Amino acid sequence: MERNPFVLHVATLLRSPGSREHRIVSGRIDDLRVGTTAVGDHSKVSADLVLESVHGGILATGEVRACWVGECRRCLARASGEVRAFVRELFEPQPATDSVYPLTGEDLDVEPLARDAILLDLPLAPLCRQDCRGLCAACGSDLNEEACSCAEGAVDWRWAALDALKP
Repeated sequence: MERNPFVLHVATLLRSPGSREHRIVSGRIDDLRVGTTAVGDHSKVSADLVLESVHGGILATGEVRACWVGECRRCLARASGEVRAFVRELFEPQPATDSVYPLTGEDLDVEPLARDAILLDLPLAPLCRQDCRGLCAACGSDLNEEACSCAEGAVDWRWAALDALKP
């Protein structure tokens, strides 16, 4: 059975309050998806963390990164990028609230931390590029590739009654 790269042995840290260690881990995390945006099946999530022993727990501070792919909200083309989430979270043996991650024995599982950070920072409505012009509402042409031949300012009859309300 393959060892989970996100599970870190922290016995030395727990025995030395105030001590810290720098750790870099990376591996795959399944089902990282928000809407049409997802971390690819073959992409790795990496976490660059400083672990500090505090009051019987571990404080993890650093950055979590992953490459994502999605569908542009304007033109439906492929969009991609990198999510970089900064984290500062506490792990305790017996967390009193849901805002603290659990510390199991001498092992620290940072996968839930990495998962939460990536999911919160994935774009909900990505763009293929900042100046994407999208699709023509009338004919569906990709306006990034060509100008369409639709009459500019053409009125959609379904909205004509609302246009009459304009001053």
